[in-house]
Amino acid sequence: MTLPSLLAALVERCRRAAAAVVLAGAVLGGLGGWYASGHLGVSTDTDRMFSASLPWRQRADALARDFPQFQDLLVAVIDARIPEEADATAASLAAAMAADTAHVRSVRRPDSAPYLHREGLLFLDQKTLQSLLDRTVDAQPFLGQLVADPSARGLLATLGLIGLGVQHGDADLSGFRAALTGFHTAMAEALAGHPQPLSWQNLLSGPVSDLAGKYKFVLVQPKLDYGSLQPGGAATADMRTAIRGLEFVKSGDARVRITGSVALADEEFATVAQGAVAGLIGSVLLITLWLFLALRTWRLILPVLGTLALGLLLTVFFAAAAVGTLNLISVGFGVLFVGIAVDFAIQFSVRYREQRFEAAQAEAAMAETGRRVGVQILVAAAATAAGFLAFVPTDFSGVAELGLIAGFGMLVAFACTLTFLPAAIALCRPRGEAAEVGFAWAARLDPVIARHRRPLLGIFAVLALAGVGLTFALRFDSDPLHTKNPDTEAMRTLRDLFDDPVTNPYSVDILTQDAAAAAALTPKLEALPLVAQVLSINSLVPKDQGPKLAAIADANSILAVTLAPHGPVAPATPADIRMAAATADGQIEPALAKLPKDAPLALIAGDLRAVAKAPDAILVGMDHALTRFLPVQLAQLRTALSAEPATIATIPEDLKRDWLLPDGRARVQAMAKSTARDSRGLQALVQEVATVAPNVGGSAVTIVATARTIVDAFRTAAVGAFVAIALILFVALRRALDVGLVLAPLSLSALMTVVAIVAIGMPINFANIIALPLLLGVGVSFNIYFVMNWRAGRPRMLGSATARAVMFSALTTGSAFGSLALSAHPGTASMGKLLLISLGCTLVATLVFIPALLSAIGPPRTTRG
Repeated sequence: MTLPSLLAALVERCRRAAAAVVLAGAVLGGLGGWYASGHLGVSTDTDRMFSASLPWRQRADALARDFPQFQDLLVAVIDARIPEEADATAASLAAAMAADTAHVRSVRRPDSAPYLHREGLLFLDQKTLQSLLDRTVDAQPFLGQLVADPSARGLLATLGLIGLGVQHGDADLSGFRAALTGFHTAMAEALAGHPQPLSWQNLLSGPVSDLAGKYKFVLVQPKLDYGSLQPGGAATADMRTAIRGLEFVKSGDARVRITGSVALADEEFATVAQGAVAGLIGSVLLITLWLFLALRTWRLILPVLGTLALGLLLTVFFAAAAVGTLNLISVGFGVLFVGIAVDFAIQFSVRYREQRFEAAQAEAAMAETGRRVGVQILVAAAATAAGFLAFVPTDFSGVAELGLIAGFGMLVAFACTLTFLPAAIALCRPRGEAAEVGFAWAARLDPVIARHRRPLLGIFAVLALAGVGLTFALRFDSDPLHTKNPDTEAMRTLRDLFDDPVTNPYSVDILTQDAAAAAALTPKLEALPLVAQVLSINSLVPKDQGPKLAAIADANSILAVTLAPHGPVAPATPADIRMAAATADGQIEPALAKLPKDAPLALIAGDLRAVAKAPDAILVGMDHALTRFLPVQLAQLRTALSAEPATIATIPEDLKRDWLLPDGRARVQAMAKSTARDSRGLQALVQEVATVAPNVGGSAVTIVATARTIVDAFRTAAVGAFVAIALILFVALRRALDVGLVLAPLSLSALMTVVAIVAIGMPINFANIIALPLLLGVGVSFNIYFVMNWRAGRPRMLGSATARAVMFSALTTGSAFGSLALSAHPGTASMGKLLLISLGCTLVATLVFIPALLSAIGPPRTTRG
């Protein structure tokens, strides 16, 4: 018995036992779904998407084990009106998150280490340091007054001393203009009923305070739940709750944003999910519409939908049994299954309608449909499965799992189409057809294409050659950040921080033998054209400490007694403040004649007179605003003036551990310049660094190596899939010509896709590269039907039921994937666009190129049933 006869017999047997087959399918589907619900999980761990045996992956894993404090971070980025508010906000947030032991593993503030406060002045260059120390020493009389009375009362007395100095000609106010302006602004705002804390850091440090940067950071390592689509969601939610309760956030003076690897991943998943329900509903409605237009009756639509549901449940069961946990790529197997499997069901159903028109009896029509279409669907399913399964041996585990599940799913779809679907159709009993099923209007195009076959084939030949030439112009964008939504908080924040060592996503890490080796390697890395900055444990040891320590010691010898803490001071009452203001005004007023009219001291004199008329509550608010951060800044000044010689040995262990391992190995980090932050630039950066330091790791290396792994995997899989599909076609068709007729439009559609995406400037990336196996599957499925019909002696193409099935199959597939192009997630949207482009090219190749090509070849010499 021939294979078509066997398949026809299978279809006929299922038709006869329709109720039993449908019941058995429902039971199997229910059991499969039940099993999968308890055994199939989803992991959002991106490490699962690549083989652990890859050398770059092993180096990355080793770095992660050696420096776990840098993995899986939520980074709170704080900026505020003044540095003290940012620091206070960071401290409060860190305390709140440290108390959340249910969702947080660790909390750190790398920019607030006591070591940095004590040795901070040593990191300044000699000129800047000396200028700061001179200005501080010049302010000694005023500092003494503030230390003795750190209140508005003491501050107003200090302003009075400035007035006396101007009167006697002993005070040069040119260096204090900014500070006096700050005093005036703070006093005026407080007297107007809008008290704002005064920044003593800016007043005492001047431009030096800007060197620390405008941001403060809190690094949180959350406890991740990889079974959730947002593993860090609970910790992030708690952090946002804590942020909303912070004093300066509520007042609007501070802003806290969240970024980091965990936030980026979680927001990406949220972006992908946005509109998913609406998109799914829209896709289902469109698919139902296309099915109605293709099949015309619910008596065929319901069997098709039931067949898809059963096939999907059985494929989900296989995924649960064979894989167990889906990754971020393999989780998309369901969409791929529906998009391709619907073609098999539509082909069978439309061709069944065709047979019902030719044969009045439903039984005969069903058997003949199985005979004519069964082999075609089998070949299409086998070839599509081969295209997916070719990815299984690759190192790209994400797509390897997808290939395994989707490849098996194609075989399941074939089995369901030739068993469950005929039984379900038999139970629903669709009526016979009163007219031909094919497109009557399209039948008139067959002779047109035949008549113009030569120019059409010439155009396709030019497109194919263009595709070959443009293959080298394809761009692979290896940066995973480019597939994320740029409008999320985490991405916007990250863009603001590209130049900050804490959050720069583009760096190369090297492990050296020890700190001395790290020091020797640093100048070699700094000399590389694409390296912006090099950090290591040696970066925490200031240079040229001798003269700097001497200058600091001289200043401390002058200021130590002045800055020495006093005992508790009685709080300033409103009456005290009014008295101090009146005294200061009496000392400043005579000095104004010696100052320019726009001198800040003249504005301060006006503020002092307003103090006498201000209510008590206003004065209390002014006292708090003017001196809130004064004690903290005085304490930090004492600490900074007590700097001591710094060595690697004096660096605290928690800070040292970021750069030095317990066995002595030292981490060196080379940061990329802004010119090296695209795919080519990162590749060049890694190659540069590797010339002076082999066995490199870090984020830039991972980005480059990941891209190489993905491209190699798809190149290997594409060759393997093409060979496997060719072998399957040769076994099924037994003629080299027929195999070539199926593969030619498949190759042409691929080359046309290349032309299209190069023309519109679309790069290939981590997300849309998944569309390539779909191109193979859909292309083979569409092409095989026409070629086998031609070989069987049915030369009519565009007006046939096959063309109708192909057209509506393409529409259902396009509806299933087209909504992806409207996603807010750039990666998902690019995948949807590439799918639509490849689907369009496949349709053109199938509906125009194949008819023209077959017309040029002429009728086959022999035909087969």
